[in-house]
Amino acid sequence: MPDRKPVLNPWPDMAMAHSSGPVSRSIAAYALGMPETAFIQRPRLVLASASPRRKDLLALVGVDVAVQPADIDETAKPGESPEQLVRRLAVTKAEAVEVAKNDMVIGADTIVVVDDEILGKPIDEADAGRMLDLLSGREHRVLTGVAVRGGERTEAGVEIAQVTMRHLSVADIAWYVASGEPMGKAGAYAIQGAGALFVTEIVGNHSGIVGLPLPLVDALLAKFGRPLPTWQPRT
Repeated sequence: MPDRKPVLNPWPDMAMAHSSGPVSRSIAAYALGMPETAFIQRPRLVLASASPRRKDLLALVGVDVAVQPADIDETAKPGESPEQLVRRLAVTKAEAVEVAKNDMVIGADTIVVVDDEILGKPIDEADAGRMLDLLSGREHRVLTGVAVRGGERTEAGVEIAQVTMRHLSVADIAWYVASGEPMGKAGAYAIQGAGALFVTEIVGNHSGIVGLPLPLVDALLAKFGRPLPTWQPRT
């Protein structure tokens, strides 16, 4: 039998379609009869927070985000107001994570303020009890700063809500602290959890108290032409 000549494969290796190189994308697109843009990764919406509550809030409006927590120093600066603090921390978080050029990043920070004292996350159970005792039978403010970063530009805002708690007995506080829920929560309570038993009134946005005011997030994203509904999966 005569020697068979090797047949050249007219189709490039499909692995080339996943290459980040422009030449590889062009060759693959040409061979498959598809536009080169078909191989460009879609922009991601990235949440620079490890908070499952914030991720869950976005899921409520059908938006699935990539999570890349930002590790920053959250210490307040001398003379910094609560509004300035949460805004600065949200911006710092949004700008701290490394993402692809077309991705967008959401940063957020939440604090509770009573008697001009800023209540962050309790450091231990005793601190959680102290915070709950401060909030007992009184009004307090919940501030959430939100920042959205797209490319070299960052937009930010602050949502403020007023919350009233009923009187908490020693037994109430001991029970709640023992539940473990206050830990990791600004002001040592979670309005979306058992802490709702203590809240008698709120004035403001509920999702902002939970940790991510969705109307503010939507408004900030809209400044980039990408409001929240545009991040829902395509059907």
